[in-house]
Amino acid sequence: MGTILMACGGIALFLYGMTKMGEGLQKIAGDKLRRILETLTSSRLSGVAVGLIVTAIIQSSGATSVMCVSFVNAGIMRFEQAIGVIMGANIGTTVTAQMVAFRLERAALPAIALGMALMLLGKRKSVKEGWADCFMGFGMLFLGLSITGDAVMPLQSYPPFINILCIGRTNPFLGVIVGIIFTALLQSSSAVTGLLVMLASRDVMDLGAALPIILGANIGTTSTALLASINTSLAARRTAYAHLLFNIVGVAIFFPFLKPFQQIIAYTSADMARQIANAHTIFNITTTLLLLPLMPQFTSLVCKLVKGTEQAIEYGPKYLDAKLVSVPFMAVVQTQKEVIRMAKLCLENLETAVGIFRGDPKIDRKRFDNIEETIDEIEEAISYYVAKVFQQDVNSAQAKILTSAISISADLERIGDHATAIVELADYKEKHNLPFSQEAVEELNEMLDKAVESVRTVVEALETGDKRKAASIIPMDDVLDELERNLRSRHIQRLNKGICYPASGVVFLDMLSHLERIGDHAVNIAEEIMSV
Repeated sequence: MGTILMACGGIALFLYGMTKMGEGLQKIAGDKLRRILETLTSSRLSGVAVGLIVTAIIQSSGATSVMCVSFVNAGIMRFEQAIGVIMGANIGTTVTAQMVAFRLERAALPAIALGMALMLLGKRKSVKEGWADCFMGFGMLFLGLSITGDAVMPLQSYPPFINILCIGRTNPFLGVIVGIIFTALLQSSSAVTGLLVMLASRDVMDLGAALPIILGANIGTTSTALLASINTSLAARRTAYAHLLFNIVGVAIFFPFLKPFQQIIAYTSADMARQIANAHTIFNITTTLLLLPLMPQFTSLVCKLVKGTEQAIEYGPKYLDAKLVSVPFMAVVQTQKEVIRMAKLCLENLETAVGIFRGDPKIDRKRFDNIEETIDEIEEAISYYVAKVFQQDVNSAQAKILTSAISISADLERIGDHATAIVELADYKEKHNLPFSQEAVEELNEMLDKAVESVRTVVEALETGDKRKAASIIPMDDVLDELERNLRSRHIQRLNKGICYPASGVVFLDMLSHLERIGDHAVNIAEEIMSV
């Protein structure tokens, strides 16, 4: 039992040290890593190079792939660019195993001492935190490996332990499965291969047993990106699955040729630990070289496997052409088009917010957030554009339309804010598992439908310029106001009778307020339409 605890403690120290060293290197590099990922991935080869360098620094292909998923989800990086980076990340992650193969355990304690000295005596932040973490992490990494190696030494003659380690030699397929499971649990292929190298340095592991586990580790490491891709955009999900598919294809290529591959690796070094490190590196370099020329076909295959269509969001203004500012009558037309576009986005987000509150699992939350950001950008851009147009020779009719556009865009932006508030209430309700009576659900649904109907009608009136339709919003708002008063009164009655959960009541009342305000903004827009 003591041996197992000692081994577990050593593994934990190794993992912490690897994380600490990666964090230190990231602090030294600052935001340069992210900027490199964002900007230097224009070609396939540059993407591979960037993925290799960044992963070698942060010591985690999983972290690099998660960053790729995040960038693709945010629209900073294209799906095709991310694939190249992921290919490079698979090569970069082999640096840890190569480093462990140098058997630097003797440098562990001096490195920790140097790191502590830098932490206590360093004046600059990059030294006090970055380099200090880097050296301490380096030391802990090798100290953890040393502790683990010493702990497993007595187990060399223990048959169950040897059988587990040698399962890859007797049954390569099970060895791959073991590699997948261990890596998914540790969330790091570098950790698994590093431990294999350490075991080999203690003559506990040989190349034949390690190879299948290494192949499985390359599949298991994709679990990090797969988890990060949950509830993200289609392109981001495809990025995560591309990482998985890339490594599965690599394993499928090598698996039938394990014996010849083992013989080739044996020629690379006489040292077993170095052979295992080399096997990990050569596997990833070869897979990248084989698939890099086939990237267009690989991309197409991923798109076929992860099917779906995703409507892209055009960020910022679309119609506000700066070149038309000096031509007021054209600028007015473009401003009206932008306001209508903004109105449609507001309506979509309001409908989405209602769907989220009602628990629709198919809602694209990322699209909702992107639209809300775009609405804010358009509102600000309209104000700036109209101010520029007013510096020209504008007649009274044009001035009235432009002034109205500013007012309408402000009300639309507020409708977007209320939609966001509805989503926040939905999240709060779900997080705290707040119960709603059937009566309360029916009442809210009625008011939700009325609010959406009023906004939909005013958007149609805005698009067509139909003043009669705009006028119909006013009685709709009267209905909303009356409904809000009645529902609030009924809720208070339920509260007094003790049949309403107080926290649910807070959400209920907030929803009534937001929906009533949405109706007021719809009326404001309708009045602007009628006044022009």
